[in-house]
Amino acid sequence: MPHIEASSNAVQAPEKTRDPYAVLRNRDLVLYLIGRFAASIGQQMLIVAVGWELYQRTHSYIALCLVGLVQTLPIVLFTLPAGHVADNYERKRVIIWMTFVTVCTSIGLTLISAYNAPVAWIYGCLFLAASARTFQWPASSAFLPNLVEREEFSRAIAWSSGSFQLSSVAGPAAAGGLIALMHHAAPVYALNAVAALTCLTLMAAVRRRHVVAVKERMSRHRLLVGVRFVVANRVILGVITLDLFAVLFGGATSILPAYAKDILLVGPVGYGFLSAALPAGSLVCALFLAHRRPLQKAGRTMLLAVTGFGVATIGFGVSRWFWLSFLMLLLCGVMDNISVVVRHTLVQLLTPDEKRGRVSAVNALFIGTSNEMGGFESAFVAYLLGPVFSVVSGGIGTILVVAAVALIWPEIRKYGRLDS
Repeated sequence: MPHIEASSNAVQAPEKTRDPYAVLRNRDLVLYLIGRFAASIGQQMLIVAVGWELYQRTHSYIALCLVGLVQTLPIVLFTLPAGHVADNYERKRVIIWMTFVTVCTSIGLTLISAYNAPVAWIYGCLFLAASARTFQWPASSAFLPNLVEREEFSRAIAWSSGSFQLSSVAGPAAAGGLIALMHHAAPVYALNAVAALTCLTLMAAVRRRHVVAVKERMSRHRLLVGVRFVVANRVILGVITLDLFAVLFGGATSILPAYAKDILLVGPVGYGFLSAALPAGSLVCALFLAHRRPLQKAGRTMLLAVTGFGVATIGFGVSRWFWLSFLMLLLCGVMDNISVVVRHTLVQLLTPDEKRGRVSAVNALFIGTSNEMGGFESAFVAYLLGPVFSVVSGGIGTILVVAAVALIWPEIRKYGRLDS
């Protein structure tokens, strides 16, 4: 009987994975996705509001540089302890508490903006919010595999990416419209507080819990478990490194306020649409990936996608026509989402559960640092040599990174099925 039952499961499993909506009948996963969607749409609105308010109040590229720098510092300081916390404490509880901190910082930004308090207070709230996200990222990433079966995970990642990208489309466009209507950023910050509170409530309703098998005391040796695992696994190290440098050089979105105002001359509404273009492309790609079988040549596909990202970035940099710029950012989003799905799936599935928090923390350190430092690098180069040079050189750098990674880590080129 056991042998017959196993054979039956082997036949039924592929049928299960062919249904793109089967994974959405998982109650806990749906609550998780909706909660993440609410938090993400608020966060995307906040990013637009902060960039626009700081540039309006200071007219300084340096002010935009500091946003990336302030949000990178907590990642550098707290990522390894955050991974330890995610592996040694109940992950759902960590997510809830860090979301509560986000609610508080959003309320703080609302008051600062409403009363026109010094800009330094904005940076203080951004630092606290980034600290909360630093602890939330590894807990949230490591919690997702506990909600679904292994064969469903790549599709769950596609839906998770899709929900995030949908929020990234709606959030910037809504923020741009709201700022144009209200002529103030405070209402956007208030909506982010409401969104984070919604996420907190939905996460509290998730029934599945992460059970800590053996709780370990924090030590330097245990903090570095994730680092050692990543270094030892060449596939994980390669895909993380690729994403790190590609995002570092391709951080054109950090200077979109300047592009919208000074080059394309489209104002806050146009800025909102440009901010939404990249996630719109990612959303289209995520929906496509959710409805097809897992990638058969995942490694080669990822390398080609990041190359396409670099080419589209160059196209955006040289464009002076709004709709061409929009299209280039849309293509950047399509290419970026392929990379995200491949990287996140491989990192989680190739890592044992007892190490997922710490490995996710290392992943967050690489990606979070590259996101924020990429914004800093792009804004700083724009300050020195102009925004067009900053964007075009970043696209060229991205293509060179792909070539280097393909040579150094040939395992990535040869990696096959994403769900194997």
